[in-house]
Amino acid sequence: MSENPVKYFFAGGVGGVLTVLVGHPFDTVKVRLQTMSADKPLYTGTFDCFSKIVRNENIVGLYKGMGAPITGVAPIFALSFLGYGTGKKVLTNSNNDQLSPWQYFVAGSFSGVTTAAITAPGERIKCLLQVQHSDANKVYSGPVDVVKKLIKQHGVASVFKGLCATLLRDIPANGAYFVTYEMVKEFLANRTIASQSGAVSSESGAKPAVSMLSTIFAGGCAGIMYWVVGMPADVLKSRLQTAPEGTYPNGVRSVLAATLKKEGPGALYRGAVPVFLRAFPANAACFLGVEYTLSFLNKFS
Repeated sequence: MSENPVKYFFAGGVGGVLTVLVGHPFDTVKVRLQTMSADKPLYTGTFDCFSKIVRNENIVGLYKGMGAPITGVAPIFALSFLGYGTGKKVLTNSNNDQLSPWQYFVAGSFSGVTTAAITAPGERIKCLLQVQHSDANKVYSGPVDVVKKLIKQHGVASVFKGLCATLLRDIPANGAYFVTYEMVKEFLANRTIASQSGAVSSESGAKPAVSMLSTIFAGGCAGIMYWVVGMPADVLKSRLQTAPEGTYPNGVRSVLAATLKKEGPGALYRGAVPVFLRAFPANAACFLGVEYTLSFLNKFS
């Protein structure tokens, strides 16, 4: 990837749009599973949830709440990759040596900080729309209606509910995300060089080209690792953001205590199946968009 943070900004926007288009149906299933009552569960699992949504709400039901992320995802991913590109630039020494894994992790973690103020309200809106199970029980007609009603009923701060939970998820998860992508990509590139038996000169100093398949695989692995690290905080965030006002007076701490007491640690990975099913294709699409956009931009610089 180019080291120019501005290019990362534009490339991240393209990657983000592709991520939402590919991954939103899985996200809807995840949120439904994460937020359903433990006493009277509506679904027995991922595929039951998926089939019931399609049967009762048509295929459109899988795309509920997509207006918020598709509108906000370009700036969110743009800022995320801008933060990552900036972090890499700050950590790169005067000799332009390749970064170590921990440096990639730190740069990735910084990207999580840069996006939280946009991500948290976007996901608050998305989750509230996703947990509406039918038109008969519809409280909100769309993203704008969610914002209007939240502000009217509970003030502006209500729109940002879940900000701390978002940071708890995104700082470590983004670090894991980017370091995984870079390490897997480097591993595959080195294997390609070895298999080509010197087709690429070791004296040239040029970084090996990354194939489309390598980008897809590295991006998919990065997506999986993001959720391995970030899933518990994401469950807490979804429950906090969709609960009635006053349900969890101490925020994330109250959600965590209530969840562990009532359902045990396993609940922190509820909804994991659709998350991992989504993670590989969605993030493979993201990094394909990023890499090809960067390649395109590099032709003009």
